[in-house]
Order: sequence, then structure tokens, then C-alpha cells
Amino acid sequence: MHPFQQFLLPGFAPVAENTWANDERIIIQPVFFGLVPDLPAALTDLPSLRRGLARLTAQQGGALIEADVVPLGGQPALRQIVKVKLQHQEHGQAFLGSYILPKSRCSAVLRVQAAEQGTTGMREAMVMAQVGPTAYFHPHPYGPEGDGGLPSHVADSPAYDPQFPQHPLSRVRQLLAQLAAQVTVDPRFAVLPPFPG
Repeated sequence: MHPFQQFLLPGFAPVAENTWANDERIIIQPVFFGLVPDLPAALTDLPSLRRGLARLTAQQGGALIEADVVPLGGQPALRQIVKVKLQHQEHGQAFLGSYILPKSRCSAVLRVQAAEQGTTGMREAMVMAQVGPTAYFHPHPYGPEGDGGLPSHVADSPAYDPQFPQHPLSRVRQLLAQLAAQVTVDPRFAVLPPFPG
């Protein structure tokens, strides 16, 4: 059983075991894994953690947008956002946000997932029109390990979320912030030894 408490947000209803969704088809999933975490480094080594996560995500065809260590329910957590191609569609992306609480022999993950629907690529096209193609694309923020999957570009920056508040990336960030403000963690999980890396 997952250790997250007070994670239910307004407008979300159960659609499957440990899965909640809202009218926008955004999904929240709390998950427990009874295995040693497969993170590339400890939370105390953020540069190595970012490089390793960027490499793994690129190898899977996606891109790591953000990775930071933040508190969640009084516990240190990896907060990450990745983008992946929509399966079974020629165009479009899904954005996966998560808080990962790694312990020495297990981990808990609180996921938020939102996908583009209908016309896709509007945020990217409008930001490129604003900044121009030369300034649009940039090297991966966590180094060359992040290259090879989906491209890095300025349209993924949180600076553009206010301009596109209903975009799935903006919504994932909004919901992650809401969760961080209210989630608590079961004390029995909180006292487990931390993941050493």
C-alpha cells in the first residue's frame, strides 16, 4: 500500500485501483514499489542524478524537462517532469510529473500525467513565433546525456505556463504544486532508511 496521505485533489474521482482522473483526463497515481530504487544516484547528489535521469529518459525516446530534490510531506523527494511521444499517434506528447520518495529497499511514487488532446503543438508553435527558431532550441539543461530523445526547447520553460495555463505541461506543474502543499506521508514509511545511491 502506498504511503501518501491527503493526496486527493478536487475534481478527481477513482477510475481504477490507485488511479484517479478528472474531466480533463489528467491522471493521479500513488504507487508503492517493494524493490531497491533504480535511480542513478542518491538524492544528495543532484548533478549526477540529473545527468543519469536525462540519459535514461533520452534512451527511451523522451526528454527530462526538470529534476529537483524538494520536500514532500516532510520527506526529501525527487520531483521530475518528463515528456514522451503519445503512443499510437503520429503527433502529440504526454507530460509525466512525479514525486519519488526513495528508501533503501523500496520507494513510493506520486504521479501526475496529462496528454495533449485535439490540435497539438500550439504552445511550441506560438513560442517559436515569439522567440524565433534560432533562440528556440537549446542544449539539454543537464548536459549532453539528455540529447537523443525529444528535443529541448524554450517552450517547456515554466515562464510560458501563464500564457498557456490549460496546456498539459502547465497543468502538471500546477497539480504538482498543489500536491506538495497538502500531501503527508505515513510515519511508518518516513522512518525507513534513505536510499544511499
